[in-house]
Parts: sequence; structure tokens; C-alpha cells
Amino acid sequence: LVTKSQPEGLTLQSLLARSASLPRSISPEVVAIASVYFVQGVLGLARLAVTFLLKDDFQLDPAEVAVLSGLSSLPWLIKPVYGFISDGIPLFGYRRRSYLIACGLLGSLAWASLASVVGDKYSAVAMILLSSLSAAVSDVVVDSMVVQRARGESQATSGGLQSLCWGSSAVGAVLSAYFSGSLIENYGTRFVFGVTALLPLITTAVGFYIPEDRVTANKSTVTNDSDSTGGKGAAAAAEGAGGRVVRGGGAAAEGVLIRGEAGEVTAGGAGALAVGGPSGSWAWAWGQLVFLWETVRQPAILLPTTFIFLWQATPHSETAMFYFTTNELGFGPEFLGRVRLVTALASLAGVGLFNFYLKEVPLRKLFLWTNVVGAILGSTQLLLVTGLNRTLGISDQYFLLGDSLILTVLGQISFMPVLVLAARVCPPGIEATLFATLMSVSNGASVFGGVMGAGLTNWLGVTSTNFANLPTLVAICNFSSLLVLPFLNLLPAAVSANSDSEDE
Repeated sequence: LVTKSQPEGLTLQSLLARSASLPRSISPEVVAIASVYFVQGVLGLARLAVTFLLKDDFQLDPAEVAVLSGLSSLPWLIKPVYGFISDGIPLFGYRRRSYLIACGLLGSLAWASLASVVGDKYSAVAMILLSSLSAAVSDVVVDSMVVQRARGESQATSGGLQSLCWGSSAVGAVLSAYFSGSLIENYGTRFVFGVTALLPLITTAVGFYIPEDRVTANKSTVTNDSDSTGGKGAAAAAEGAGGRVVRGGGAAAEGVLIRGEAGEVTAGGAGALAVGGPSGSWAWAWGQLVFLWETVRQPAILLPTTFIFLWQATPHSETAMFYFTTNELGFGPEFLGRVRLVTALASLAGVGLFNFYLKEVPLRKLFLWTNVVGAILGSTQLLLVTGLNRTLGISDQYFLLGDSLILTVLGQISFMPVLVLAARVCPPGIEATLFATLMSVSNGASVFGGVMGAGLTNWLGVTSTNFANLPTLVAICNFSSLLVLPFLNLLPAAVSANSDSEDE
């Protein structure tokens, strides 16, 4: 089964996709940004521990764990909302610094609770949900800081910053994969949660070093990347709320000045100005939502987005396979940590192969062949669950390592076109917001696929001790990825990663 993207925030996929030199000047702000990305990557330290907590401490079946894991990913499905909130509503006078500090404290509290006071599955899921919310909001905030810093910089400089950021995330992810299993094996899941609770405090600490002017009660600057169409969306929202609209001039000639009961907001053009309290901020945010909806409805964006959803929404059996490898094959946390390390490095290899050899391949063709080859190679998991690998003289350990390596490389190659497609359909002006929206759609589809997999697991009677129908589950989930092939026409024709926009 080809591994598709999971709603876990920052991943390794974009490390090699952003190949450029590092920024020439490493300022405290750059160090702070890179540190937040590092924390996002290293938070994977607790991922394996969470699964063992639900499985061993709370004695949950595979279907239950799959559903609860999907629920804990919900904060990643509404990432654009966090962008609207942080842009339009300052927290203690700051739009970036305060949110990062608060997110770090919130995440630390959640992991510390898992390490100490949590004693049932409901409180555990609540704390996991809280930690996920903390990571998702800080992800959006730090992304916006990178976008702001890239304005006015050369492509090499802005690309170098992104390389540094994603490189930091990749280093954190590899380190967490290396240590996660052995820490669980030697010290237990609660100890791992305690160590993880210290990591978000790095985000809190570096938040104090973010240079940002305090927003006063009478004036707040709202950065708005949308063009005049975005301004029209904000204007329409304000007029609908009873606000007064005044056309802007001068430097914001394309802007729209919206005056509400408690203030006014300039939307559109190169920037936006919100004055006088939350009313103007909410009008601006609502205007952005209106504009985003109008943009997503365009066929050039809606059709590829529909394909992304369908491709990601097929069921998967990762949770059932985890139970099989631990309960049936007897693999412990330390070995599974090694598997995670292999897959983390394989992710980098997959991105590298795509970058160097497959960027010129049209997306339709690439999706077709990665799905077909993935279904064929994914069926090798049937050898493991039926024990035929031992008949062939291959031990379970070596088979799982090799199988995970090959399928992860192929899975990353198949997911890279999703990133490329999402980036290419974004029109100028709202790239960051629309890209976050498309990734939220992808994450939501992945959660839906996990829930479908949980339903199949329950229907087939696969439990923590009964794996009689696991081969059937693996086969259904594996070959269901082929169901998306008739919808390849939803993708733009003759578009590759290196295609110019004119080709679209």
C-alpha cells in the first residue's frame, strides 16, 4: 500500500524540493523561524508513543485507534482559519510573537498532561487534539513570517530561507525517528511524553526574539496579499454587515476602504489597514473567506482539488498493520523506531528522485504510473501478512524494512505531484492561503480514508488478536488506489513540475 500524506503537519517532502543556498545573513529572526520548524519536525518523537499508549495502556482495538487518530488530526483541516485569525486579531498586541509563545505553552501543557495526569482514552484524545492545535497554529504563523520576510527579497534569498526552514524540519524528523523507539523500549511512553513536553518550550522561548511592532488599540496593519478582487470580497462582506465602503487612492489605488461601526479596514491592492477594534478585523477576515470561496469555485482550481481529495480519500490499513507487527510478529518499539528512521530517510530519497528525474513528466502520466506501480508493489504486503516471506527465506524483520523502504520512496514520489499541483493552481495574490486550503483538503481526505479503513477493519473483524481477514483488508485498501484513475482528466493536461504557467 503506497503511503500517502498524513495530516501531521510539516513533513520531509519539501526538503529537497526547495534546493537553494542558505540566507547570507543569519539574524535572530531567522534562527527563531528555523527553530520553530525544527520543533515541528522533532515533535514526531511522540507519534509512536501515542499509538502504543492507545494500544497497550487503554487496550483499544485497531478500528478505535484509527478513528481516534483521525479525530486528533482535525486541527490540521482548518489551517486557513488560523491565518485569518492571526492576521486580523492581534493577541496581546502582537500577531506573530504572542501566538507563537501561546502555542508553545499550550503544546507543552498538553504533552505534560499526557505524561502525568491522563488516565483514560477520552482525556488522552483531548490532550492529543490540543497538542495538534498548538502545532497547526504555530505552523501557520511561522509560514506567514517566512512569506513576509520573502517579500522584496531575491528568489535565491527567499529560497535559501525556505531551504533552511525545511532542512531544520527534516533534521528534527530524522532525529525523532532515530530516538523514538529506543526511548519507549527503555523508559516507556509516559517518559517520552515528558521529554516531548519540553520541546514546544523552544517555540515559546524563540517567540520573544521575533522582531514585531506592537499593535495599538487604534491602529493595526493587516497584511493582505490578495489583489483588487480580494478587496472586492472584503468590500462585499462589509457592505453586507452594514459597513460603509470608500474607494482608496494614492499608494493603495486598487484598495477598498471599509468603515464599520467600530473601525475601518482597507482591503485589496498591496496592503490592508484595519483601524479601531475587532469589527474591522472580522470584516477583513470575512472578505478574505468570500474571496477564497469565489477563487476555489473556479473550474481550473475546483477540478484538480476534487482529484486531490479523491486520491487521498481511499481507505488505508496502517493501524491494523501496526497491531499485526506488534501483536502477531512481536516487534517492539525499538525495532519499529528503526523502521521509522528508514522511512524518514526514504522520504528524502523519494523527493530527491522526483526532483532530479521526474519533474519533467506530465502530472497525469506520473499519477497514472505511480498508482499502478504502487498497487503492484503494495501487494507485497500480502506476503508478510500471510507468512509467505518466510517460505521464500526472508525474515519478517528484513522484509518489513525493505518493504517500508521501497513503498515509502514510491509514496513520496506519488505525493510530490500533489504539492506541485497545489502550488501551480494558486493564482497570484492568495498563494499562501489557497495552498494552505488545498493542503487542508488533502489532510481532510486522508482523515476520511483513515475512517473508511477503520470501518473496513471493524467490518472484517480484524482486532488486536484476530488477523484472519487482514489479507483481505490489505488487498482492498491497496487496490482501492486504482479507483481514482478514471478521474485523471480532472487534472490539467500536459502540466509538469517545470511547466510554465502559460502551459496551463
